[in-house]
Amino acid sequence: MIYTNPAAVALNELSKAPLVRFSVLALSSIFFLVDPFAAIPSFLAITESADPARRKRMARKATLTCFIVLTSFALGGQLIFKMFGITLPAFEVAGGLILLLIGLDMLEAKRSPTQEALGDTEEASHKEDAGIVPLGIPMLAGPGAISSVMVLVGQVPAMWHWEMGAILGSIALTCLVSYWVLAGAGRVRAVLGETGIRILVRIMGLLLVALAMQFFVNGLTDLGIIARQP
Repeated sequence: MIYTNPAAVALNELSKAPLVRFSVLALSSIFFLVDPFAAIPSFLAITESADPARRKRMARKATLTCFIVLTSFALGGQLIFKMFGITLPAFEVAGGLILLLIGLDMLEAKRSPTQEALGDTEEASHKEDAGIVPLGIPMLAGPGAISSVMVLVGQVPAMWHWEMGAILGSIALTCLVSYWVLAGAGRVRAVLGETGIRILVRIMGLLLVALAMQFFVNGLTDLGIIARQP
């Protein structure tokens, strides 16, 4: 007699549901690319001389900027595709390549140049609006996160279909968690330590590389270059 775990069976059936599967894909791809944990060292350097209240204000401003930017691209994604005549397969291939490059940088526990250029941290430490630039964009809402949102939006059949709700919910949840992480950046770094943060970033990078390859394969399949699996 073979023993079957009811909980495992239920979880397997739940994972087959389109809403759950798409929601997990949306949340994981957006969160891994925003990656607030990797932004902790830069955030602490920028807010080194700030009091706790100002640090929280900057974290709130950064995550609100991230939310506005990603939501704007989510709502305007279909229009951008039509305006420039971009097909979803082409964007999946391009987006997959961008995510792959960012994921490879994360595997080395470092920020991609598209998210944080050399000298950004030092320059931002003297700016009053550093919560918007460079913390909000491009450190949180960088090209990778925007590309991921656009690829996800390209898979939505209609503007107010349930997939759009999953994308917007994933953006909101990611920004909320990012605020908690950045607002308590000192405590998070004390708990995880530099080594812990690097390990976490590398794990996210590995998963992001896998997501990038999936986007890339989906694009090539939709273009007919790779045979579609039955």
